Amino acid sequence: MSYFNGIGKINYEGPESKNPLAFKYYNPDEVVMGKTMKDQLRFAMSYWHTFTYMGNDPFGGQSMFRPWDNTEDTMQKAIERVHAAFEFMEKAQIPFFCFHDRDIAPMGKDLKETNERLDIIVAVIKEEMARTGIKCLWGTTNAFGHERFVHGAGTSCNATVFAYAAAQIKKAMEITKDLGGENYVFWGGREGYETLLNTDTELELDNLARLLKMAVEYAKEIGFTGQLLIEPKPKEPTKHQYDFDAATVLSFLRKYNLQDYFKLNIEANHATLAQHTFQHELNQCRINGALGSVDANQGDMLLGWDTDQFPTNVYDTTLAMYEILLGGGFTKGGLNFDSKVRRASFEEDDLFYAYIAGMDAFARGLKVAARLIEDRVFEDFKEKRYASYQEGIGKDIVEHKVGFKELEAYALENGITPNVSGRQELLESILNQYIMETR
Repeated sequence: MSYFNGIGKINYEGPESKNPLAFKYYNPDEVVMGKTMKDQLRFAMSYWHTFTYMGNDPFGGQSMFRPWDNTEDTMQKAIERVHAAFEFMEKAQIPFFCFHDRDIAPMGKDLKETNERLDIIVAVIKEEMARTGIKCLWGTTNAFGHERFVHGAGTSCNATVFAYAAAQIKKAMEITKDLGGENYVFWGGREGYETLLNTDTELELDNLARLLKMAVEYAKEIGFTGQLLIEPKPKEPTKHQYDFDAATVLSFLRKYNLQDYFKLNIEANHATLAQHTFQHELNQCRINGALGSVDANQGDMLLGWDTDQFPTNVYDTTLAMYEILLGGGFTKGGLNFDSKVRRASFEEDDLFYAYIAGMDAFARGLKVAARLIEDRVFEDFKEKRYASYQEGIGKDIVEHKVGFKELEAYALENGITPNVSGRQELLESILNQYIMETR
């Protein structure tokens, strides 16, 4: 059965194409900096936003009624969603998918039945993976949606909830391994607080670290060799979340000696909610050797919440790919479209239009970023800007050969050399020139 009648495989037709169901910039087989676009970008479909989001928002109910949801049998609905998802990925040439445990299978009356349902759906997914060659980029658990997580999961004040979250993560890690997942993600949707008046932050942070250490130990026990990832987010739904941004997460990992086991999964919209740019968060991960994977989306700068829109801003995708390429490119990570079509874009064709737009935007960004790096546009400028640290007193500073006394003596005798312009506007103009080139 086909769920997307009238839509065939989405092919590359080039920038001159007017076909809305064709790629203009994403050519999977084109080689950029030694790898094909397919291997550089490693696109993934988000199971939740693409196949379980029904158009609901805080002010309105369901606006999307999908052909694969036309049954009251929740397990049959889950099975049909698997077939629809793989048909979609096949046609859109998406090589990976990402999932939460609660996306793929409905909860049962208790944990035992829920796990049994997961096993049934995972078997169907494995059949589709074998048929199509599509792989699992990462799995995770939804430890935030159910009412039991009202006070958090790993940071809950209720120890029985902590235990339940651990059990849920245990199962999710097992099925991620079974599906060949290359990563496992921790996103603390409710790991934070609304007020400090009722919160023991020290205990909550210690407990969160305990949960992550248990995950590290269990990954070793079951032979899961995928990368463990933490996804920062500053707020929403809680006022403050413990994984606020990349710097906060890195500090947390170092405090609890977890830095050797975890990398970060950076989401563009989470970066802007933290009052950072997407590039900033990727940069902080890159220079700390902690860039694992990316949730590709964008937010609306006029709205103060996580809108999860499909990324279409080539300026942002260029600077994102610039940081990723400087870091050596993806190994186990990739670009997961943690993005959803707008509530009013409720027809099935809209899913294809959205993914095409996002994939083209990142493909274009990839090519521009590659040219910037190959031409050393910014690297040569930075090298000249910091040249004073390559010789003389600057070199002594870098090599730890001087202290305050020596630097005082130097300053008293030599003073300072004149500063030179940072040329920000020039560099932004050059960046625009590269983006706007047609090749």
